Amino acid sequence: MAVPLAMGWRHLLFENYRVDPNLVERKLPACLNVDTFDGHAWLSIVPFTNVHVRPYPLPGVFGIELPELNLRTYVEHDGEPGVYFFSLDADGLLSVIGARLFHHLPYFYASISLRETDGRVAFESRRRHPGARPAAYRAVYEPLGDEFFARERGLPRFLFERYRLFTEDPQHRLRETVVDHDPWAVQRSQATVETNTLLSAMGFAGVNGPPVYFYSRGVDVVASRSRRRCWT
Repeated sequence: MAVPLAMGWRHLLFENYRVDPNLVERKLPACLNVDTFDGHAWLSIVPFTNVHVRPYPLPGVFGIELPELNLRTYVEHDGEPGVYFFSLDADGLLSVIGARLFHHLPYFYASISLRETDGRVAFESRRRHPGARPAAYRAVYEPLGDEFFARERGLPRFLFERYRLFTEDPQHRLRETVVDHDPWAVQRSQATVETNTLLSAMGFAGVNGPPVYFYSRGVDVVASRSRRRCWT
């Protein structure tokens, strides 16, 4: 049985694309509704690193570091906003196996590096998961301007103020995990993306920019056990 997890999310880039809601809707479990802002659905690519990942409530000294790359969209279930993950690439084989078995998340094993120097982050990921579609991502990004709370503004509030994540297990049941953390503090960001095949690998070949970028230094998180919500 899965246990609650504690971790820190650090050096996050949110690379956000406007897309046709119908494009996203047909890829979601039937129990979920696509959520929109200004008439658009949104896809977000999120490179970052996890720090101090451990069972809750163990202290951080027992945790591990886990670089990660996510592809996510924004949904509603029973009136509650949440996030749905199409893929999560991570550089930790045992962690990927555990997340798939116990948290029902679509993790893929990948070789990932993240280097932060004077506020500038260099990130590179290449999927190594047996049998999975190849996917690669390489970017350099950094924050711009002053930090602000995402809950205070329109699009950042839509993208960040979500405390539930949804996934589908092998029996096609919708599952929910509640995540608890302080409100997001974010900044505008600039990024140079040299390689990005993540969207096409997940069937979003027609998506193009320009993306909207945000950066966050991160938050500390406690994620609940995954629980079943409905059959999809």
